[in-house]
Amino acid sequence: MSGTVLKPRQKLGKYKIRRRLGKGGFASVYEALDTVEGSRVALKVPHPHLVTQGVLKDFYREVRLASRLDHANILPLKNADFIDKRFVIVSPLGEETLHDRLKRRMSLRTALELAEQAIAAAACAHRHRVIHCDIKPDNLILFPDNQLRLTDFGIAKVAHKTVRASGSGTVGYIAPEQAMGRPSQRSDVFSLGLILYRMFSGALPEWPFEWPPPRIERLRRKLHPDMVALIRRAIEVDPRQRFRDGQQMLDRFRRLLPRTLRFGEATAKSRRRAGGGRDWRSVRLRQFRSRWGKVLAARHRCAKCEGPVSEAMGCCPWCGESRAVHEGSVAFPASCPRCRRGLKLDWRYCPWCYGPGFEASGRRYTDVRYEGRCANPGCARRDLMPFMRYCPWCRRKVRRKWKIPGSGKSCRHCGWGVVEGYWGHCPWCAKRLGAG
Repeated sequence: MSGTVLKPRQKLGKYKIRRRLGKGGFASVYEALDTVEGSRVALKVPHPHLVTQGVLKDFYREVRLASRLDHANILPLKNADFIDKRFVIVSPLGEETLHDRLKRRMSLRTALELAEQAIAAAACAHRHRVIHCDIKPDNLILFPDNQLRLTDFGIAKVAHKTVRASGSGTVGYIAPEQAMGRPSQRSDVFSLGLILYRMFSGALPEWPFEWPPPRIERLRRKLHPDMVALIRRAIEVDPRQRFRDGQQMLDRFRRLLPRTLRFGEATAKSRRRAGGGRDWRSVRLRQFRSRWGKVLAARHRCAKCEGPVSEAMGCCPWCGESRAVHEGSVAFPASCPRCRRGLKLDWRYCPWCYGPGFEASGRRYTDVRYEGRCANPGCARRDLMPFMRYCPWCRRKVRRKWKIPGSGKSCRHCGWGVVEGYWGHCPWCAKRLGAG
């Protein structure tokens, strides 16, 4: 909607916008500076057309309930009010979300520490008879020293009700009965179970949630059988078979924690003795990252096979999994609401998915990443970054066949550069390499 996007350096009361962090069905989130306190904060700004009197009434009621939650793993609200005719929800700004953290490797001990904190946050809410209704990695924020804090209390239920009424929204980590309008504390337990499965296996189970889900062997290699049983109980489709609330789940988790750590240490020692710590695939991935990681900006991991991928890739070159929608952080100040790839504030179109126009800032920004020129002589700007599919200024399809510096190999189908000896698929056109 025109006029709703906040620009860098724009001020809302005492808050000075730095950049947009993301956009969802209910609100956009910005990083801002509190010019009075001198601290960085997160501003959640609901889309104006969703801010009705009914929504505000529901929101304030939920905030009053959530205000009772004083816990180290729950993110407090600093403010929630109208500022310059916009409804703004202010909270402390963390370093990254758990969703972003899961894109990088973490030790078993760290993963268990984060899992315990997430369950502890839900347990505190349930003791006060508060149901979160939207526990997911995006709503778990990491602060220094690996402190994890659950956010969006008082917002989640209102957002889901409003977005569902508007005809959009996603299932994600929501329990089946909650998707049918019957949430309970056991629904939060289900969401936590999915998060734990994702943390330790690298895969997110999907409907119909049949056991065993994908990558169960990886889960069993990492965790003690009793901890695997805990996760299985948490994601039972029948709510009556789950833990009754977060506190019961937390008590069981803490009892299993010592034996799970011992199991992990013993398994690691066994792999080292067997030489499993240097299997061929791990060596191959390390070699690729060392040689090509920086050249391709391959900072992300494929959700299916965990191979290194870059933001611009349309599919995973290792397993061929589609990357029509990017998952992970972006190397730009904003992101496309359709493909979730990064955007600069002066681009009029998404250069990755041919998305419709955006409200450009009106200011011209330079960037050292520009290294190509649009073939359209009538294009207003013509600057292109590597692996753009469409010109961000005039929307014309880029005819240039992008190459990879240091690699003389190209895909026989699209002509774009590929890395020989590593990839099985072209990350730009998704065709299998070597296929006729």
